Amino acid sequence: MKELAGDIRRWRERGDESVALATVVATRGSAPRPVGSKLAVSGEGELAGSVSGGCVESEVSEVARAVLGGGAPSLRSYGISDEQAWSVGLPCGGEIDVYVEEVALAELADLAERAERGERFSRTTVIDDAGGTFVEDFGPPPRLLIFGAIDTAEALSAAAKQLGWQTIVADARGRFATAERMPSADELLVEWPEDVLARVQPDEDTAVVVLTHEDRFDIPALIGALETDAFYVGALGARRNQERRRERLLEAGVEVDAIDRISGPAGLDIGANTAAEVAVSILAEILASRSGRSGGALKDGTGRIHVELQPK
Repeated sequence: MKELAGDIRRWRERGDESVALATVVATRGSAPRPVGSKLAVSGEGELAGSVSGGCVESEVSEVARAVLGGGAPSLRSYGISDEQAWSVGLPCGGEIDVYVEEVALAELADLAERAERGERFSRTTVIDDAGGTFVEDFGPPPRLLIFGAIDTAEALSAAAKQLGWQTIVADARGRFATAERMPSADELLVEWPEDVLARVQPDEDTAVVVLTHEDRFDIPALIGALETDAFYVGALGARRNQERRRERLLEAGVEVDAIDRISGPAGLDIGANTAAEVAVSILAEILASRSGRSGGALKDGTGRIHVELQPK
């Protein structure tokens, strides 16, 4: 929804009252776009967004124009061959179900603005006469909380921002946590771990990575993070350091099961050396964890390549 916001505002400013909105409501096979992907078509035939990366946009836009012309909302199924996908630069085809409806621009603008603000809300659409519904959940982007304003923190922040995530870098050492050193961080916190965790309150959409390499920062950061609902808790450091840190956590009264939640050393085994490479390794493991995947090679897998995480 957020990617449509600019066009929605522009169309409203010139006086448009409604658009046709096409939404991917189901996929089969390795479809080019996930469920929830959208294409908006203005009364003048302008397009915003995408439902297939270019494979069936032309056909969908024709349905959209018919809906804007007074036609009934329409649910269409499209089979996308590998040849079609390759012709527009996509790796593979699949099947998608697309629902096209007329929506008031005022309503759509309100939804886009709420999505941009990171509000949590749902939109329910009735897609057939039998009362079948499609429910979309919207909310804030995933968050990445990084303890330790070192070069890897900046590389991680830059990479995560490419995914649309919110990045927070925290370090009690003010000389490290500066905007000049961490230009990619959305938020910089010069506070001790306990205060950071109380402020940020990691939830099930938050990943926490500890990079500081000092027990006075690492231990309270990990203890606090393990008490939250963060879906990922990782810590940088050699295996010997991980074992020593584990003993410190046990001494502090942390349960074994909780300690086992820590991904340490953080990251996938891709031979990373530089800060940028380590960031890719850690972020890849975070993505795998969020998707419930092992992070192994795709050629060794048997399940679907793409995971249906609905876009916000």
